[in-house]
Amino acid sequence: MKPARTKTPRKLLVKKGSQTSLKDPVGVYCRVRPLSLPDQECCVEVINNTTVQLHTPEGYRLNRNGDYKETQYSFKQVFGIHTTQKELFDVVANPLVEDLIHGKNGLLFTYGVTGSGKTHTMTGSPGEGGLLPRCLDMIFNSIGSFQAKRYVFKSNDRNSMDIQCEVDALLERQKREAMPNPKTPSSKRQVDPEFADMINVQEFCKAEEVDEDSVYGVFVSYIEIYNNYIYDLLEEVPFDPIKPKWNSCSTPMRNTDFVPPQSKLLREDKNHNMYVAGCTEVEVKSTEEAFEVFWRGQKKRRIANTHLNRESSRSHSVFNIKLVQAPLDADGDNVLQEKEQINISQLSLVDLAGSERTNRTKAEGNRLREAGNINQSLMTLRTCMEVLRENQMYGTNKMVPYRDSKLTHLFKNYFDGEGKVRMIVCVNPKAEDYEESLQVMRFAEVTQEVEVARPVDKAICGLTPGRRYRNQARGGPVGDEPLVTEVVLQSFPPLPSCELLDINDEQTLPRLIEALEKRHHLRQMMIDEFHKQSMTFKALLQEFDSAVVNKENYIQGKLNEKEKVISGQKLEIERLEKKNKTLEYKIEILEKTTTIYEEDKRTLQQELETQNQKLQRQFSDKRRLEARLQGMVTETTMKWEKECERRVAAKQLEMQNKLWVKDEKLKQLKAIVTEPKAEKPERPSRERDREKVTQRAVSPSPVPNAPPIRLRHRRSRSAGDRWVDHKPASNAQTETVMQPHVPHAITVSVANAKALAKCEKYMLTHQELASDGEIETKLIKGDVYKTRGGGQSVQFTDIETLKQESPTGRKRRSSTAAPAPPDGTESEWTDVETRCSVAVEMRAGSQLGPGYQHHAQPKRKKP
Repeated sequence: MKPARTKTPRKLLVKKGSQTSLKDPVGVYCRVRPLSLPDQECCVEVINNTTVQLHTPEGYRLNRNGDYKETQYSFKQVFGIHTTQKELFDVVANPLVEDLIHGKNGLLFTYGVTGSGKTHTMTGSPGEGGLLPRCLDMIFNSIGSFQAKRYVFKSNDRNSMDIQCEVDALLERQKREAMPNPKTPSSKRQVDPEFADMINVQEFCKAEEVDEDSVYGVFVSYIEIYNNYIYDLLEEVPFDPIKPKWNSCSTPMRNTDFVPPQSKLLREDKNHNMYVAGCTEVEVKSTEEAFEVFWRGQKKRRIANTHLNRESSRSHSVFNIKLVQAPLDADGDNVLQEKEQINISQLSLVDLAGSERTNRTKAEGNRLREAGNINQSLMTLRTCMEVLRENQMYGTNKMVPYRDSKLTHLFKNYFDGEGKVRMIVCVNPKAEDYEESLQVMRFAEVTQEVEVARPVDKAICGLTPGRRYRNQARGGPVGDEPLVTEVVLQSFPPLPSCELLDINDEQTLPRLIEALEKRHHLRQMMIDEFHKQSMTFKALLQEFDSAVVNKENYIQGKLNEKEKVISGQKLEIERLEKKNKTLEYKIEILEKTTTIYEEDKRTLQQELETQNQKLQRQFSDKRRLEARLQGMVTETTMKWEKECERRVAAKQLEMQNKLWVKDEKLKQLKAIVTEPKAEKPERPSRERDREKVTQRAVSPSPVPNAPPIRLRHRRSRSAGDRWVDHKPASNAQTETVMQPHVPHAITVSVANAKALAKCEKYMLTHQELASDGEIETKLIKGDVYKTRGGGQSVQFTDIETLKQESPTGRKRRSSTAAPAPPDGTESEWTDVETRCSVAVEMRAGSQLGPGYQHHAQPKRKKP
């Protein structure tokens, strides 16, 4: 089993500029009902008194590829399956009733899926009264002896109360009692046995610190919200015999048929509180009366039999308990006849209809439309909670969509105003309700993050407390009790009969005299006792007077000390007020200075931004100019390179022409020297000279019996090192006498890392065609270095050039087929070849260019 995944708590953000009024989060409680059958699969587990855990049922795990997930949700308190109604009431509803008696508003609603126990929690069952009867019982236990007489308070249609004097209230009572069917239930009526067990609460509960100098009145109303319409469940619709009512079958209804009430409208009073206009408010004087009114409206509430619940609530019900409080007058006898001193507090008990999926309830027709409206109103409630939480957590000011539903619009003042809001989430742990329970848990998680303004205590009036009991201590009206003289006369012995019937009667007068003497003696004893008691009482009064004088002197001394302290505190307060004014003046100056500095700062920031923009524009202009200049430089460089190449080519052509002219002159001079006869010199053709280059290599030597010429190899100065001789396969094979030769070299056609790793030197043989059409060979040499990455690199250090030239291009002769002199003497051929045989060696540090130096060697003559 995978460990349970706990919801990560969201971090609450402090809202900027929040009000100074204190706020409390919505109290969200969870109650888990027991399973209907012991063998049903359970998907909810109570971890502790604040946490529940949801398990994915077996069927859902199979549908979701075996994904087993456990999610935990936290509440203010969790009530398990063994929780009694009394325990739930003491924790959840008792504080709300305490606030109601002290003039504060409250809202309690139950939320959950169909069949989760919402109505049982709110109303109860026989023998187990729910929250509603227990709230009524606690209210009347607290104010039972302080209730005003009926009709002293009279409700109006403006969500307020009017107050009547005792005479008007008496006339109103006589008028209502004379009616044949009074709307107000009588306290003398016997309790209906249908709900007698629900209101028979064994535990006595009473609020503390009830204001004894006020009178109270309790008014109840009962409404339902059905298909987003508000109906008054206590409204008595009179039957009009002239206009018969028509039912859904287009037939007249009988006199005994129920006529549905008209929908009501929501209004806003002068205190911006929402109320139902024209709603019936019934004044009740006991728990039995109040619950009888509730039960009368409960019979009109819309319920239906669905696939999930036999008696499913098809509407949201709201039972309002309005407590009216007014102070007694200064004598403590009658109610103060000032409407402004009336304080009205309200406790709303809401039983929400269950959220459900239509494919599970098998709803059709009206049931389907009812389910859609129920889900829509609950969705609006969830949306309002989410927007409220977002506004409070992140400081946003989004509009809360209260008006999208009558349910949220009615309780708008609780969330935007002040009051205490509590919600009981009822959960059915059976596996079939898993998905609905998951949505309920998510809504509860959002709701308990919403904060509501804490209600404040309201002072009713400034009259002296204890007025009621002080009037009772005075004895009340005089005529209610016997006089003191009557009590004293009754203590004397009775007088005998004084009638004389016979002149000789000697018994009547002595008995009368004896009785009078006894009375006189008793009177004298009472006078003496009275004098004694009066003296004792006088002594006590004197002692009391002296004690009072001493107390007055002591109190006067204390008052003098207190006055001195008060005068000193007043001086200190005046000093602090002056200091406060000085500091306020300084703060004002600093605020003005700060404002000036902030304006300067904004001005400087604007200037800085302007300068930055200007610099950016200049920088961009500079870059464009640099790019333009770079293009111009590149274009000019290419232009001059082409111009230099053109000039060099022209100069080379000019030098070749000059050289040809000199060759022609030499040819003419040779013809004059060798032949006496003057012949016209013929201009040699360069193509013909190139064809005869090969003939020079195979022609016989002008020197007879000369030893064979041995091929000479040009050795490198670094012959002692190991070389890589790189000769590409595209090079042509030359038959020159001087050939590049490096001993101990590795000859390759393509450079590779294996050969470079074995050698220290590198030589590349490169051939190219010179400007005169001859092959020019370059030997490019370099050193081999090892790199950090394990490879090799070559750094070139020297270049040697071997160039082959045709001697026929530089000698002057009269004929290309002139024979050699027979006497074996050296001819001009030798002189021309001597002049043309030039060896070129490249050497670093030459004055002719980078890496070039020329050495001319004449050919060896015949000894």
